[in-house]
Amino acid sequence: MSQGGGIVLTEMLKASGLTAGLSEGLGPWRKPFAIHNPGKILTDLALSLATGGDFVSDIDRLRNQPEVYGLNASDPTISRLFKVLATVRPERALVAINKARAAARAHVWEQAGEDSPLHGASKDKPLIIDLDASLVNSHSEKDDARPTWKKGFGFHPLCSYLDHGQLGTGEPLVTLLRPGNAGSNTIADHIQVVKDSLK
Repeated sequence: MSQGGGIVLTEMLKASGLTAGLSEGLGPWRKPFAIHNPGKILTDLALSLATGGDFVSDIDRLRNQPEVYGLNASDPTISRLFKVLATVRPERALVAINKARAAARAHVWEQAGEDSPLHGASKDKPLIIDLDASLVNSHSEKDDARPTWKKGFGFHPLCSYLDHGQLGTGEPLVTLLRPGNAGSNTIADHIQVVKDSLK
């Protein structure tokens, strides 16, 4: 089993309720007789990335191990989902996705008890959100790939992380996809990421 570590991730998706939440939230975008639900497709794509994939087609790493990951959608099915989510009220799809993520995070933090980032948080000891812009190189002229300030070529996403302090690691909250020529200190982008991080 080449991706055995993926078992931990698949069990976390189940335990957190993320797949179920996404499936419910994205139900309106599911075709009546579809075999694959949108929530499972999105979590499968996330698993593909987490296990080393770079492209949508790298979901093959999951498709080849159904005993671990279950049944996975074909590449054309994934492309059709992207098209539907991007064209049929995309703002509502993002709201549904963010709502499912927030519910899964709240459930996990509740189960964590004293190990939760919320444990002991107060106005004197608040949760801290770190913002960080990162450069991601692109080796071809993909959508929004632009020359970067470091004389490279690619993308410049702005990310937010919840700082768990010295005893923990950062927990990713939001990533705002931006072209490579986006500024590191663009205040409108910072405001948007902070607002989305607090949802």
